[in-house]
Amino acid sequence: MSLHADRTVIHWQAPDPYRIVFSMRLGGVSEGPFASLNLGLLTDDEPDRVLENRRRLCEAAGVDGAGAAMARQIHGASVLEAKPRGILAPAAHPSCDGLWTDRPGLALAVVTADCLPIALWRTGGIPGIAVLHAGWKGILAGIVEAGAAALGDGPLGAVVGPGIGACCYEVGEEVAGRYRVRFGDGVVRGRSLDLRAAAELALREAGCTSVEHGDRCTACEPELFFSHRRDGGHTGRQGVIAHVA
Repeated sequence: MSLHADRTVIHWQAPDPYRIVFSMRLGGVSEGPFASLNLGLLTDDEPDRVLENRRRLCEAAGVDGAGAAMARQIHGASVLEAKPRGILAPAAHPSCDGLWTDRPGLALAVVTADCLPIALWRTGGIPGIAVLHAGWKGILAGIVEAGAAALGDGPLGAVVGPGIGACCYEVGEEVAGRYRVRFGDGVVRGRSLDLRAAAELALREAGCTSVEHGDRCTACEPELFFSHRRDGGHTGRQGVIAHVA
């Protein structure tokens, strides 16, 4: 995976005409457990600080936040066509876990705090892109398949950003067993779930001919990433923002 990191974001060197950026926790105005680039309004952070952080992310990513789109995530499998309602207007966010568009310049964003941020795109025909919030519930529910279906028939590419690794993601048998049934024994290591491996299998099955990874564990790097599991739920959110240039 080709990455360029600055103090605020990770730029993935996406194929033209796509632009994909993953945020870290650096470069914002939030304090305490939310320091400093917390993008999550549904936290105990000050809303004005979160909105300033989102503005800074848009500036770093080179997108128009007022004309962007964001999801109000529900850990499901719904992927909706994006509308340019702005990511600084939270009341306008639709309840879903994925957004897609083929409209040039319309940036899409989702946030995460251990779940996987995924961007996928058409590799032929009319350019189109989707962003997905993919946790263990969403992957089992079919968020990857829904994202691929939204982009239609034809080959796809994907990149999976920073998320919790198998090194830190211990789950109970009620989750591990369902993943073994769906994806095989290889995605469970003892009591640890390899969510990234499961996501890649789902992406390949859904028609992605290229799957790359920003293979960073959010729980292992507290100086760079928020982690719901590591921080007991009292933490911020990073995310992905992407568009067709």
